[in-house]
Amino acid sequence: MRASSLTAVTTASPDGPVRTFPLATWAQARREVAAQARKVPRARRQALAAVLLLAVGSTCTVTIPRLLGRIVDIVSTATGQAAQAETDLWRTAGLMVAIAVGAGVFNGAGYFILARLSERLIANLREEMVGTALGLPMHTVEESGTGDVVSRSTDDVAQVSAAIMEALPILSGAVFLIGATAVSLLTVDWRFLLIILAVSPVYWLAARSYLRRAPALYAAERASMGLRARRVLEAIHGRATVRAFRMESEMHDRIADSSRQVMTNAVNANRVMVVLMNKMLVAELVMLGTAIVLGFVLVDHGVLGVGAVTAATLMLIRVRGPLLQIMRVLDVAQSGYASLARVVGVTVDPPRPVPDSGAPAPRGEVRLEGVDFRYGDDAWAVQDVSFTIAPGRTVALVGASGAGKTTVATLLAGLREPTGGRVTVDGVPVTALSDDERAARLALVSQEVHTFSGTLRDDLGLAVGGDASDTTSGVTDDELVAALAAVGALDWFRGLPDGLDTVVGARGLVPDPVVAQQIALARVLLRDPRVVVLDEATAEAGSAGAQALEAAARRLTEGRTALTVAHRLDQARLADEVLVMEDGRVVEQGTHDDLVASGGRYARLWEVWSRGR
Repeated sequence: MRASSLTAVTTASPDGPVRTFPLATWAQARREVAAQARKVPRARRQALAAVLLLAVGSTCTVTIPRLLGRIVDIVSTATGQAAQAETDLWRTAGLMVAIAVGAGVFNGAGYFILARLSERLIANLREEMVGTALGLPMHTVEESGTGDVVSRSTDDVAQVSAAIMEALPILSGAVFLIGATAVSLLTVDWRFLLIILAVSPVYWLAARSYLRRAPALYAAERASMGLRARRVLEAIHGRATVRAFRMESEMHDRIADSSRQVMTNAVNANRVMVVLMNKMLVAELVMLGTAIVLGFVLVDHGVLGVGAVTAATLMLIRVRGPLLQIMRVLDVAQSGYASLARVVGVTVDPPRPVPDSGAPAPRGEVRLEGVDFRYGDDAWAVQDVSFTIAPGRTVALVGASGAGKTTVATLLAGLREPTGGRVTVDGVPVTALSDDERAARLALVSQEVHTFSGTLRDDLGLAVGGDASDTTSGVTDDELVAALAAVGALDWFRGLPDGLDTVVGARGLVPDPVVAQQIALARVLLRDPRVVVLDEATAEAGSAGAQALEAAARRLTEGRTALTVAHRLDQARLADEVLVMEDGRVVEQGTHDDLVASGGRYARLWEVWSRGR
């Protein structure tokens, strides 16, 4: 996938500006929701069925007050016709019960269809967001932080789901009920409808004031939740470092500060909601008081009977509920929209597929020509780096932390685009290679590897494009075991209870760091690329597993072009050529023996390393 032009936004935090994924606009969110709705089978039919059911249910609900008014008229005019009045009373009461049951059935069916359609839509949104995030350039996700991605794919998706499940049925039902009530009030007396029209500006102004302030407050609340998730994840993933440097109190304070920020933003948002509720109470008092006065006047002048006025008043009392519900779910709707904007913000600018470049058959020739790179507006991370790796040769990058070694590795792997210069593989710029072309040529193994949940067979099968148990994948169990043996993991494999069917990862057997790295190297062997980039791939071994992983790395690089970011100078000694980097530049270049003999920086590093060994 081509690097997306997705632009991160910056939010404030006590630690300074924090880059996050952008927020989608209303138009972008609407288009994305419509696109996902079109993916749901028979979505239009389901939506139409839900609308019809809710409309019928609302009509039944409004009919109940009219029947109550009829009961009042029957009772008040029953003098001298007791038998007929009793019959009419029972008939009306039975009809009212039937309509009440019908209202419940129709409304329940409408809500069910709407909820099922909404959940399918939410599932599509979540899949689209996660799929887009997985296809984005690694640095985009790194700069925004895994906490932001996790927060958007969990908290925000849950908030959108809750908003749809709570707000959408209420809003749709309330709109239908208000419409049905307005029609019914017209059939009783048009002056009762004027009460609603007269009070509606109060509701409008209250809602307008709320909507003017609430979106920013809820967006700030969701953003602060993302920051809190980021800090919690940082503390969990870096717990070993935190304990080693006795930073527990500092990390606790950082999480507490972000939690306090979430609480403050939530209180500010709720304060606006409380003000809205107070304004609504005043509007409701005016509406019901006016209805009582109007009803008294109409009955006193003989325009309407007591039953009709009772029915109209009950309708107004009932319409008070939907109006209150609409205002209350504005709170949920605003929070849901803020979360929806965050979810869709990840998908608004997905990476675009790169067509095949017509690259020749993989040979493994690597060339960097005057490559420059910088992170944003920071100083140059890499400047004027040039070197060539002939097919089948191994080059080691050596230097202090921050010298630019990892940046060069990610540039060669195509995870970043150079600011200047060219990075080519087999004569083609690496960023111009399609996914298939790049997979056939390049593989990056870093010191941070992941064992995916599932069987060991499926985990290894990722290298061949999916499920290794599928006979069409072209990989047999013997080949999987051979790959594990090649990287030195055969003894570990023989101890597994179910062999390749053993469940590994977070939901099964969690391998130690050395074995996890061996599994990652075995995947690369199965993929069989022409160029491998080892970015301190044996750093997690420690002293105990160093030899095992270094032997696995040598097995992996045999017959392949390799760029090794060497944290151990033993690796550099075995390379065909060594590049020494300092401040983003290559300051020495040559074989191990030549560089030691020259007495330069590498020779001093080797002397210190040898003395330490």
